[in-house]
Amino acid sequence: MTASKPALWTPGDWNALFGFGTNILVNLLVLTGLMRFVLHMPDELVFGRILPATGLMLFLSTLYYAWLAYGLARRSGRSDVCALPSGVSVPHMFVVTFVIMLPIGLSTGDPVKGWEAGLTWVFIQSFVLMVGGFLGSTVRHVTPRAALLGTLAGVSIAFISMRPALEIFMTPVIGMVCFAIILVSWFGGVRFFKGIPAGLVAIAAGTLIAWGSAGLGLDYGGMSLAKLRESVAGFGFSVPLPAFGHVFSGFEFLGVILVTAIPFGIYDLVEALDNVESAAVAGDSFPTTRVLTADGVISLIGCLMGNPFINAVYIGHPGWKAMGGRIGYSAATGIAVLLLSWFGIVSVLMSLIPVVAISPILLYIGMLIGSQAFQETPRKHAPAIILGLLPHLAAWGKLQIDNVLGAAGTSAAALGMEKLGQVGVLYQGLTVLGNGAILGGLMLCAIAVFVIERQFLRAAAFATVAALLTFFGFMHGEAIGFMKTPAMAAAYLAVASLLWGCGRYADAGSEADTELVPVAEEA
Repeated sequence: MTASKPALWTPGDWNALFGFGTNILVNLLVLTGLMRFVLHMPDELVFGRILPATGLMLFLSTLYYAWLAYGLARRSGRSDVCALPSGVSVPHMFVVTFVIMLPIGLSTGDPVKGWEAGLTWVFIQSFVLMVGGFLGSTVRHVTPRAALLGTLAGVSIAFISMRPALEIFMTPVIGMVCFAIILVSWFGGVRFFKGIPAGLVAIAAGTLIAWGSAGLGLDYGGMSLAKLRESVAGFGFSVPLPAFGHVFSGFEFLGVILVTAIPFGIYDLVEALDNVESAAVAGDSFPTTRVLTADGVISLIGCLMGNPFINAVYIGHPGWKAMGGRIGYSAATGIAVLLLSWFGIVSVLMSLIPVVAISPILLYIGMLIGSQAFQETPRKHAPAIILGLLPHLAAWGKLQIDNVLGAAGTSAAALGMEKLGQVGVLYQGLTVLGNGAILGGLMLCAIAVFVIERQFLRAAAFATVAALLTFFGFMHGEAIGFMKTPAMAAAYLAVASLLWGCGRYADAGSEADTELVPVAEEA
């Protein structure tokens, strides 16, 4: 096919820009709030060092994926290629804050030490991603599509959809109106006046309701002129500066960092595989190795310039493509983020736009990705997908319990498993099932898919791999190590033996369907 010059901008890119751009904006607002109000970092560090470095990383990431999409569109001659969305990894944002930076900041009494530990955490994860990129294609080739999309749906339901859904119903006057605007446009096909993007309409409506209610003394969105004036006073210009010394200073906390950096690097690897697969299902096949290594390299650059948050390919490619996004929306978002972070505009936006006005966009993406796991896989794999959701629901439930008990000044260990069990809270089960949820969901779903297809030897192979991952703490364990959850590892080996026996001695048709290719080639 003759290569053609793709359009850099289409009308649909406006919708995707406001949708994806507001998604990125929400994450910037959240991580800014975490740094200022949880970690108590000084504003000169947050707005003068960290946010400019984060903006640079996001700019490089979104520009790279726009360029990758441009190359695919040119080679294929297609006009519907959509760039992969990318940005700060949301789960990691909370992990590095609450597991690394906050404890170290509190123990040393210095939030800068916490920041340095976060930089080292990203430094190590970046290399895990770069090395893992060369193994990604193989993993994707042997893993059932239902497992890749199923564990992605679990993340989508538990960690993408739940929080915005709760925010919507906590402030329904704003949330429900904005959500209705998103629904009627992006699911119902309604076009607003002169094609104004639904994301912009929703944010504008939510902002107007919030400020209008503040004027009437109802205060639905928590807006105030005092907060706005304070944010405008901090308006300025900052560029990222090298932070090499701070990165290597964080190595003094290496023992604490490695416990989470390596498993969460693998989490990133698997999540990126899921999202590349999701894009392939939507019609855009990107090279797995280039995607994964790019995430590692871009994260490394951001880290060396002072950003303690990992970059990741985002869930949501089919959503942005469905609303008309192509190539330009990604690059335009990167440019906008660069301006927002370098000129201190994020601080102003934190005081101008209610977060609940943006939440419906995130819920829409969660709905779309959750449904894709069932729509783009054989119907008979649906039970396996449900199994793949469970570890994520367990992880979400455990997180809620831990947060509540922590706020009350206690913990599950202090209360005791027996007391929690008496009120129906099986905390130990949530812990074992929920730890390493991405890998756990993928493995359980893959095993179930191969059992459904009567490919017992393949199921046995996945159960054996699950036993190894569990033995070293990558699944079902709270940390990497030796014999972290031996009972679970033994259970997986027992399952593998049973499945191997079925494959060898069950009826002759048990391994007949050898053409199950569970990746992009599967119907």
